[in-house]
Amino acid sequence: MNSSNLNIEKISVPVEGMTCASCVARVEKSISRIDGVQEVNVNLATEKASIIVDRSAANYEEIKKAVEEAGYKIDFLNLDSNKSTDSTEDENDKEPEYELTIKKEFIFALILTVPILFLSMAFSFGLFDNLPSLTPYINKILLILTTPVVFIPGKRFYKIFWNNLKHFTADMNSLVAVGTGASFLFSVFITLFPELILLTGEIAHTYFDTTAVIITLILMGRWLEARSKAKTGTAIKKLISLRPKVAIIKTADGEKSVNLSELKLNDVVIVKPGEKIPADGEIIYGSSTVDESMITGESFPVEKNTGSKVVGGTINNTGYFEFKVTSTGKDSVLGKIITLVEEAQGSKAPIQKLADKVAAVFVPVVILISIITFILWFTLGTENSFRVALINFVAVLIIACPCAMGLATPTALIVGIGKGAENGILIKNGEHLELAHKINTILFDKTGTLTEGKPKINSINSNGTDEKILLLLAASLENRSEHPIAKAIVEYANLQKIKLTQPEEFQSSTGLGISGKINNEEILIGTKRFLKENSISTDGSENKPGNSDYNGKTNVYISIDGKVVGSISLTDPVKESSEKAISELKKLKLRTVMITGDNKTSAEQVAESLNIDTFEWGVLPADKSRTISKYQSGKNIVGMVGDGINDAPALAQADVGFAIGTGTDVAIETGDIVLMKGDLLGVAGAIKLSRQTIRTIKQNLFWAFIYNTIGIPLAALGLLNPMFAALAMSLSSVSVVSNSLRLKRVKLS
Repeated sequence: MNSSNLNIEKISVPVEGMTCASCVARVEKSISRIDGVQEVNVNLATEKASIIVDRSAANYEEIKKAVEEAGYKIDFLNLDSNKSTDSTEDENDKEPEYELTIKKEFIFALILTVPILFLSMAFSFGLFDNLPSLTPYINKILLILTTPVVFIPGKRFYKIFWNNLKHFTADMNSLVAVGTGASFLFSVFITLFPELILLTGEIAHTYFDTTAVIITLILMGRWLEARSKAKTGTAIKKLISLRPKVAIIKTADGEKSVNLSELKLNDVVIVKPGEKIPADGEIIYGSSTVDESMITGESFPVEKNTGSKVVGGTINNTGYFEFKVTSTGKDSVLGKIITLVEEAQGSKAPIQKLADKVAAVFVPVVILISIITFILWFTLGTENSFRVALINFVAVLIIACPCAMGLATPTALIVGIGKGAENGILIKNGEHLELAHKINTILFDKTGTLTEGKPKINSINSNGTDEKILLLLAASLENRSEHPIAKAIVEYANLQKIKLTQPEEFQSSTGLGISGKINNEEILIGTKRFLKENSISTDGSENKPGNSDYNGKTNVYISIDGKVVGSISLTDPVKESSEKAISELKKLKLRTVMITGDNKTSAEQVAESLNIDTFEWGVLPADKSRTISKYQSGKNIVGMVGDGINDAPALAQADVGFAIGTGTDVAIETGDIVLMKGDLLGVAGAIKLSRQTIRTIKQNLFWAFIYNTIGIPLAALGLLNPMFAALAMSLSSVSVVSNSLRLKRVKLS
């Protein structure tokens, strides 16, 4: 391993102060400038930055300083790559706290805005004309009521605006601050110093109501947005809730209850009937059955005895056992799943690049448009031209806030990826979620993917050799192999109570067969191709019952000292879900292809039984990736479905790799989309989810862009009141998040 790679870290840290897509662009730009930062993705919806950094070239203080200079805060205090996933539960509690703060500010502003709006409207409609003594004081009363709205709940906008101004930057808070600040200061000036502008006896027309209503409506939008965003993160919370908060460990002084974060490697944990297993480990005493459905999707409990592995978050049924902790926190199976989902939700889909590019220049352009609007209206020379120019200037600034644009993609990704996780579909990043909807060709590995991967012996065919001797030789040599066929032969020999012998030599040829010596005899076991490559003819075994070329079953040939002495016929049952899964993919108008190392007749039988479009036979594991390249060369977007262990090169070559797994570390690490339940129906489910998520993102981006495209010209032309602009801006953000939440109702099967 390259020594420089040892210093590469991938971290996820919270960023405070972001409110729109332009904020995201600025934070990303400030971090990416640091030497040693290899990649950075900032997510507005999760308010986190995902950073890949070379610690030998950069440190956290440099990153923190750069972010603060850009006007934001980044928190490295609680960063610990090895911390338990339980601490994530505390992080998830921050959202309600923020939501509560915004709610309080909104209610405070609303209480004052209602009388402000009432007084302003009453004054405008002449309801105070019969109270001439009160009329001169109306604006002063409005000033007294509006000032707390501006400086208490509204201070968040002005504070961020000031920080941005110091760094010569701007975001949506700048638009709100400039717009409301301009209308407020003008109203204050005209209220306190009317003689400098107004004619004698003229009553000033102020915009205190505009200022207060805009601040209140934007706070309302932020509150509703916070409530909606909190709902997008329920998948992570559900995963975290799978673990108990405490564990009972054995100590020298007896049993002791500890928090999950205090659990250490090699601790002995006691698990009683009905309890959740707190960590990954190995049983050292006792036995039970365990409900592992949350990992495998298998509804039947799994028997566990001494030496069995257990997974944190699964549920003990009726037995009692003790286990030794082998992994905790983020190193555990559940911890890796949570980390994977968090990282995926924080990633970006390529479709988001358009929004990011627009957002990077959006706010400066809007400020320029608003200034031009003010100048044009002011220079028209009409009556009250300054007031008209001011109100249109404010309207442009408010309607253009790019909140919806910044939330369009990340909220849909969070909900979509979370929906997948809840259904045992782990999508590793936004790029593959987006790419999955373009797939038009799906390739399947046969053994262990379409079939059970547990071959069973159908018959033993000998050419004059005693069947028991044939089985003894085959099983003794196959005992050195880990191949599913080898295991089936050894298991059958054990059932026949045949005592195996130790081979003197052993060699494996991947995908073909094995060879070795037993009692000084040269033994070869494998496919016809394997024997032919070793100059051994199988002609004498043709067209016999049990031969795979005769009836579609897989046949393993056995030779002794260069002569075929028999064969073993095996069948590998097709999974119950395979036929339905292929049918679902055909409904999605996808081309299905099966890849197998088996002979043509055996492959054809499986392909026909499942109604698969085409198949590739005699493909060695090393050649699978080349087969995928062949289909990709035809401008196809190719998905590959494999068992996540021996199909790694093929999964990597495919545009999207689907790893069939049951929660093992290897399955989690392999493939772009992991089907934790081992159910092929998850492939169609993932593609359906991808299509619906991308459709939702496009809807969100359309409404976000069209909203600004229509709203800004209307405001510039004086056809949009700033208060209506504020309401529309707030509701646009809420509508985008609400549209994303509709993904929770998508049916994946």
